[in-house]
Amino acid sequence: MEEAGSLLVIVDAANVVGSVPDGWWRDRRGAAERLRDRLAERGVPGHPGPVEIVLVVEGAARGVEPVPGVRVAAAPGSGDDHMVALVAEAGDRPVLVVTADRELRRRVTELGADVAGPRTVRPAPHRD
Repeated sequence: MEEAGSLLVIVDAANVVGSVPDGWWRDRRGAAERLRDRLAERGVPGHPGPVEIVLVVEGAARGVEPVPGVRVAAAPGSGDDHMVALVAEAGDRPVLVVTADRELRRRVTELGADVAGPRTVRPAPHRD
């Protein structure tokens, strides 16, 4: 865990991975691992630090291991419920939740978190 004043960035792995139709559905765990590695390498653009990144995984992506710079939290049930719980546990700490899920965005903003879309951590694919 980082210090209490650092930004906590909670990334909705399923939502971010699912935001680009690149075949992720054939290997959900591998897609979550690639996202984790991208976060570890690049961090969160626009937020140079200190930042604690938590990648929330669920379903077939459970079992993804943490790496330096990215903590992985396997949701025991609903990934959305787990992310809401993480926001609630953060107290007064600044929190940014990365998701496009409208209902999740509503739930976490009610708790004081900021939200950003998947492109914050995953650029859109190039189109020819």
